[in-house]
Amino acid sequence: MIARRRKGQVIAIAAASMLGLAAPSNAVLAGAEGVHPGPMSRPQAYARAAALSGLGRKMFFDPALSASGLQACSSCHDPHRAFGPASAGPVEMGGPHMDQPGLRAVPSLRYLQAVPAFTEHFHDSDDEGDESVDNGPTGGLTWDGRADHGQDQARIPLLSPFEMANKDVGEVVAALARAAYADEFKAVFGDAVFDHPDQAFEATVEALGTFEQSAPDFYPYSSRYDAFLAGKATLTASELHGRQLFEDPLKGNCASCHLSEPANDGEPPQFTDFGFLGLGVPRNPAIPANADPNYFDLGLCGPQRSDLKGRSEYCGLFRTPTLRNVALKKSFFHNGYFHSLRDAVAFYASRDSDPGRWYPRNADGTIRQNDDLPKAYWANLNQDPPFGKKPGDKPALTDPEIDDIVAFLGTLTDADQQDQATH
Repeated sequence: MIARRRKGQVIAIAAASMLGLAAPSNAVLAGAEGVHPGPMSRPQAYARAAALSGLGRKMFFDPALSASGLQACSSCHDPHRAFGPASAGPVEMGGPHMDQPGLRAVPSLRYLQAVPAFTEHFHDSDDEGDESVDNGPTGGLTWDGRADHGQDQARIPLLSPFEMANKDVGEVVAALARAAYADEFKAVFGDAVFDHPDQAFEATVEALGTFEQSAPDFYPYSSRYDAFLAGKATLTASELHGRQLFEDPLKGNCASCHLSEPANDGEPPQFTDFGFLGLGVPRNPAIPANADPNYFDLGLCGPQRSDLKGRSEYCGLFRTPTLRNVALKKSFFHNGYFHSLRDAVAFYASRDSDPGRWYPRNADGTIRQNDDLPKAYWANLNQDPPFGKKPGDKPALTDPEIDDIVAFLGTLTDADQQDQATH
């Protein structure tokens, strides 16, 4: 049995990772393999990091890097939506003709700078130094944690057949060689970089990954809750009560996975423990792949992630996202089933006590509970509070309490996104 994380766990690794990325990472210091001459001084490294980030920004907004010529990274990761999707659709369209649907909801790219590399067994010491507790799968990017670093993640959409849909790295590099910023690319990576497509592609994802780790674009920590923690803002009575419920292990219990306290060194809370959970979110018929009754998105054990295929104990587990800027979202969870934050919170509160509210019914009237997860994997579903109740039990949260948690979550919206929070 995988142990649940304690409230203070994983903060230290998050803070260490975040601090490491505030300065040039090893990848930035070394450069893409084969395209950088060697070691640099720290000022040179910072200058190169700035150049990489600038290049990455231009590529991020360039639709010419897609096979269709119509889709940029920013098409799905809108900077006005905290680098998440602007639409309410559960998946985005892509492909050479922009007619291929994705398989999962698009996540936000904000606040990924602290995510550690994926491990199946994360051991974190408690206050007494005990590292015997196995917290299970932790870390990695994407919903199934299959990319460890920003540049690993960046290569996925460039080559995905239902995203930017380039047929190979050569096609990406050819588009870059035609770009208005091609000379800037050569200035950073060398005049002959486009003569070596594999190296040029590694340079491409390095630049994109560097941009996607840059502040303040991707981790401004400018929400009202951040100001509150710094003693520079106040919360309303409803928001304060929502925070209490969010952290109460017998009520919302949200903070057991969405860590809400600053790290020991004072770094802001990440609102995730970087772990994986099975939640039993209802199947979304709006995802075209789900028209096949034999298709199931099982998260860690596939089908998009293949190295853990057959690991039945991981089936149905998806990465716990940060809740920062969650009030901006128009769809929730890995399959975008819910379209209001209130419904998402209410689902937690009554998934087991009132399953008929959330799941469809069979022809005979019985409830098709956990309809997006084969019964063989139901043991993987989280049963910690607020889950674990029986049908007909009193839900973990009342309607006013749900409203207060939603109010608290609204305080996590970054300052540059406030205009979008009302739309």
